[in-house]
Amino acid sequence: MADPRFFDPPHPLSLAQIIAKIGAGVELANAQDMDYIIRDVGALDGAGEGTLSFLDNPKYRDQFRATQAGACIIHPDMVPIAPPGVRLILSKTPYKTYALAAQIFYPEPHSVSEGGAPQPQFCVIHPGAKIGQNVVMGEFVTIAEGAEIGDDSRIESHTSIGRGVVIGRGVRIGNNVTISHAVIGDHTRLYPGVRVGQDGFGFAIDPAGYVKVPQLGRVIIEDHVEIGANTTIDRGATGDTVIGRGTWIDNLVQIGHNVKIGRGCILVSQVGIAGSSVLEDYVVLGGQVGVAGHLKIGKMARVAAQSGVTKDIPAGQEWMGYPAMPMKRYLRQSVYLAKMTSPRSDSGQN
Repeated sequence: MADPRFFDPPHPLSLAQIIAKIGAGVELANAQDMDYIIRDVGALDGAGEGTLSFLDNPKYRDQFRATQAGACIIHPDMVPIAPPGVRLILSKTPYKTYALAAQIFYPEPHSVSEGGAPQPQFCVIHPGAKIGQNVVMGEFVTIAEGAEIGDDSRIESHTSIGRGVVIGRGVRIGNNVTISHAVIGDHTRLYPGVRVGQDGFGFAIDPAGYVKVPQLGRVIIEDHVEIGANTTIDRGATGDTVIGRGTWIDNLVQIGHNVKIGRGCILVSQVGIAGSSVLEDYVVLGGQVGVAGHLKIGKMARVAAQSGVTKDIPAGQEWMGYPAMPMKRYLRQSVYLAKMTSPRSDSGQN
């Protein structure tokens, strides 16, 4: 259960109300359960009466069989193992359905009513900035000349928005974020400590000393992007660094200048992408993957954690290892090396 010190208590809802809000694709196993009241959501092993839980991973079947939850979201195939007395919501995507249900009980904090929000003390907003309706700011926010903040956005304390930055509608920006040289789309979320638009790592090598190359591009972040805490996104050197619509980026990710990331990509924690590489749509990079510069990773390719990508990856393939290679080849090599290096039996020993 969510700690009430950090989350507002949810409002009770009937299963019928929950299903109506979730929409198509879900149904009750027993129509007689429509009026059952749900007061909270929780995990299988900690849920009790009035709590809605879910089973998505078959690994947790035993917890499902023993759960005390009042209701549970499950795949129709799991009905035969359901414990007696648990009301069942049937969904072919239980985890997604649970996520939608949890959002109903714990929505994002609402902005103030229309007509503008009174700003807290110590904000510094340049008179040349444009602030939309219903924008909420924490203390010590600074917004520079020419910046534009869209309606219904929320900016937490100690965040700095640079000159000319454009932020769309319904954007959520966490504490201690810095944004410069960027255009950010609607309903995007930046978690605490994100740095967007700083200089890329560009310099010319010379025996007399390195010569910095001015970074003259921007960062373009499209709609519905999530950027995890302490992630850094460099602006382009000449063109733009681009993050495509619906991409989700975990904490502590580094994206170099002129990188182009397509729609719906997933970048897990501690990924590093060097300058001018391109990720096409729906690419997945596991944790601590490193991508060298000027490479192309094709649509729907997947790279396993801790791999080092040193060459282009064709669309739809799964790679892993260092240097990264097709996954089947890497696994064959691993088996072969294990056999080569395993201790040989000594016929003279018992």
